[in-house]
Amino acid sequence: MPMMQAPLLRKITVLVALQLFVIALAPVEAAKAQLAGGKVKATIGAWQISCGRPPGSKIEKCAAVQSVTAEDRPNVGLTVIFQKSLSNNKQMLLVVAPLGVLLPTGLGLIIDGKDVGRVPFLRCGKIGCFAEAVVPDTLTKKFKSGKTALFTIFQTPEEGIAIPIALNGFTKALQNIK
Repeated sequence: MPMMQAPLLRKITVLVALQLFVIALAPVEAAKAQLAGGKVKATIGAWQISCGRPPGSKIEKCAAVQSVTAEDRPNVGLTVIFQKSLSNNKQMLLVVAPLGVLLPTGLGLIIDGKDVGRVPFLRCGKIGCFAEAVVPDTLTKKFKSGKTALFTIFQTPEEGIAIPIALNGFTKALQNIK
């Protein structure tokens, strides 16, 4: 499934990705104050390195972010965020899906044609529904060696929508998050 690359869409997805990154790091009320300070520091392959300072923290945190929209369904898109957790520095995956997804089925993940499993949706907010998980080293290796990850959301139990995320630049992007 091709992805839209229009300049306006890229600007919008950068802004949304920064907002999502901030929300993932801190409570929503505190995140509003941080939005002004978050910014994209680099683009590595298909990934952007977005950085911001969580409220009350003296340390800037960065994440690898990619936002895509299905070309044949402009109202269906995902934002994928890889970051280190604030508490124990573990690798975290946060995916934001559009409102209206079927929550019980979770978020499916396929890397280079191999089913990796599902991640449950934890909550929904004004900007979408959030699936979040600690990423084990075995899965990180699959992302690093893979070419494409398909994240699948469901609008009905029968209707899965697979949205491709390019993995080019993932290894280097992961080295740049802190």
